[in-house]
Amino acid sequence: MARPTRSDNWGFPRWGSYGSTREATRVRMCDRHGCDQPGNCPAPKSPNSPERWYFCQDHAAEYNRGWNYFEGLSAEEAAEREAAETRTANGYAEARHYGWGGSGDGSRSRDEMRALDVLELDSDADFDAVRTAWRKLAKEWHPDVRQGDEEAAKRFQAIQAAYDVLRAAEENRAWRPTS
Repeated sequence: MARPTRSDNWGFPRWGSYGSTREATRVRMCDRHGCDQPGNCPAPKSPNSPERWYFCQDHAAEYNRGWNYFEGLSAEEAAEREAAETRTANGYAEARHYGWGGSGDGSRSRDEMRALDVLELDSDADFDAVRTAWRKLAKEWHPDVRQGDEEAAKRFQAIQAAYDVLRAAEENRAWRPTS
């Protein structure tokens, strides 16, 4: 290690960031032949193997598209593994509707709140109000009513997507067991 000099270590408080040195850092390159991008996405070489490939983001996406998690397992073994892994995650199923910071009371996810904004509703609207607002806005912005209007087509698609999000959330709430 180089002896600290005034130019790279000014004592406490450190003016440079921790780990910032003038020495070269080792960058691992993508393991895909012919790629010159940094390989910062590890991927397993085979199922249940600790050995890893290191790909760039594009080649990692290509690799993951063809990945079969259950390769080499019989149908019964694959079903057993899937059941075992979902069994360990069931404790989180009760909280999945919170969705990373939605409404203040935690009853709606962020996606649901955005959908309610598209439908011009308050955050405490029930599903009957959602259905009514969706029908009203869909009739108003339908592309058959406003023929040739690109903005109306985009607005109608947004209204339909918002309704689909809220309908799926309502169905999830209906099927969720109560404690």
